Amino acid sequence: MKRIYLKHGKEESLLRRHPWVFSGALQHADTPIDDGQTVQVFDSNGRYMATGHYQPSSIAVRILTFDNETIDRTFWQRRLQAAYLLRQTAGLLSRPDTNAYRLVHGEGDLLPGLVIDVYGHTAVMQAHSTGMHLARHEIAAALQQVMAGKIDNIYYKSETTLPYMAQTGQTENGFLVGGDTDDVAQENGLRFHVDWLRGQKTGFFVDQRDNRALLEQYARGRRVLNMFCYTGGFSFYAMRGGAETVHSVDSSAKAIELTRNNVELNFPDDPRHQAYCEDAFRFLERVGRPDSPDHGKGYDLIILDPPAFAKHRGALHNALKGYIRLNAEALSQMKPGSLLFTFSCSQVVTKDHFRAALFTAAAQAGRDVSVLQQLHQPADHPINIYHPEGEYLKGLLLYVR
Repeated sequence: MKRIYLKHGKEESLLRRHPWVFSGALQHADTPIDDGQTVQVFDSNGRYMATGHYQPSSIAVRILTFDNETIDRTFWQRRLQAAYLLRQTAGLLSRPDTNAYRLVHGEGDLLPGLVIDVYGHTAVMQAHSTGMHLARHEIAAALQQVMAGKIDNIYYKSETTLPYMAQTGQTENGFLVGGDTDDVAQENGLRFHVDWLRGQKTGFFVDQRDNRALLEQYARGRRVLNMFCYTGGFSFYAMRGGAETVHSVDSSAKAIELTRNNVELNFPDDPRHQAYCEDAFRFLERVGRPDSPDHGKGYDLIILDPPAFAKHRGALHNALKGYIRLNAEALSQMKPGSLLFTFSCSQVVTKDHFRAALFTAAAQAGRDVSVLQQLHQPADHPINIYHPEGEYLKGLLLYVR
């Protein structure tokens, strides 16, 4: 196994068991290292620190283990078994009304660069590092052992998540095991289509499961607006909750089609739902204009769940301006007694950043706002306590006076 050495004093983060080594901490390697190779990391005195996947980027090594052990099929099986046990402990594997959950959540399951979502009898695997990509077949074999009798298919979907795809020799998504394209899964008794072939992420956002269930409790009799609806998850939960009307908005025609299909799957021919293929900012501005035929629709429950506005720290300032603008526009149109479910999935946006943005948005809209609940990611998206960056999903349930 190749060896890589740290600069003097740069081992401190590894002593704190942080799973990343940044490129600026590296001193030298014994021999040239290829993208995705498994390497052992040593401090400047030659003391073993950790083993991980090398990548020629700002995050140079993603740590797999702090023990001097071999990374083989037994290792993958052991880590996957531990991830399975966590979900079992969280009660996600014994629910007859839910067969969709995240089995592996990167650093949260001590497998940085790897995501596995389960939808019924299909596991969708996604690599975010070349090292995980190169190990995909070995991981799939271990996954079959851990999930024997529970999954029949493993679909590999990493075409858009690998930063160095051109060097990997794999340019297409596809099945590693099986080939069943039955795409209907279930969450809290509601059914939905999973577009793992062409959809975003692994095909559905299972991280909002608990927040969708919470929204259902507040939806009765309300006029609901679901912005950035994607698959329509919040929309059909609101409908089951007894919403008076539900309007779904997304700029993607494919997302609107998927939303309509999912609503129809659960509530066929229900006239309460309408979908709009339109930019979210333009939609809010349009319905907010006094001269608009849509003015005064009177939404009293709005969901704002946009894609990540900031992928890196350099984009943080503009991202916060975006959150302020979006939330201020929504708040300015809401009637007294309305509810706002608002989220950020940008990893670099902290809870404090997001709360400050909402403070500014409320002030700009001139509204009195109370925080009813802080919202976050569910138990199958665990946060490694040594890796606070893993707490990516932040949300607030706001009461607008």
